[in-house]
Amino acid sequence: MSGISIALVVVAAPVALAGLALTARARLARGSPGEMTPVGDSTTTDPSTGAVRSVQAADLVVARERLAEIWTPMHLERLARSYWRFLAKATLGVVHVHYAPRERAVVLLAPPLKLLTFRAPEYELDGGRGLVRWRIERGLLVARSGRGNGYLQIELHRRPTERPGAACVHIEVEVANFYPAIATRLSRRLYDATQSRVHVILTRAFVRSLARLDLAPSKVGRFAGHARPRAL
Repeated sequence: MSGISIALVVVAAPVALAGLALTARARLARGSPGEMTPVGDSTTTDPSTGAVRSVQAADLVVARERLAEIWTPMHLERLARSYWRFLAKATLGVVHVHYAPRERAVVLLAPPLKLLTFRAPEYELDGGRGLVRWRIERGLLVARSGRGNGYLQIELHRRPTERPGAACVHIEVEVANFYPAIATRLSRRLYDATQSRVHVILTRAFVRSLARLDLAPSKVGRFAGHARPRAL
């Protein structure tokens, strides 16, 4: 990892944590229309390849009618946008997403400083499952050997619940097959203490925030007007 990449990690980590603490407290204080179970975390590394897999998951219970209203392609796209909005707010805008026709880039301050770049998102939706996936291309935080291999995704599964008039959705945010540059060029311990730790804290807070059902308007509007569940 170059000197500038190391600096980016060191700077971004404390900024993310400070902003996240303020954002999370404000959101929890305002209450939620849904009820979220505690967010679980599983982060592992393949010892043979160095690839990281990190999953944060929880169940959300909401009114059945409310879930039916938002179980649409348009709202799945808004869920995707909500992830990037949360990232920007939690880091006080220092880290945010830059949109291009064929990619999304997580940047530090300005587009030239691309921490991660993704292909345009892929969507899947039917009556019981929803998915948005961004395939990781490259970036300052990605090891050269791991470019084009990993992905970030948000996956939803409808689950049965015994509560009258309620519906349950299992939410998972997953990063898989990710090769961190900081672990490859410096040390796994440094990666675990900075980039990995910040990602887990940030993602768990994002999942908790979904209990508010406050989905951001899409920047692209690919599915604007699609009000019914369908295979995408």
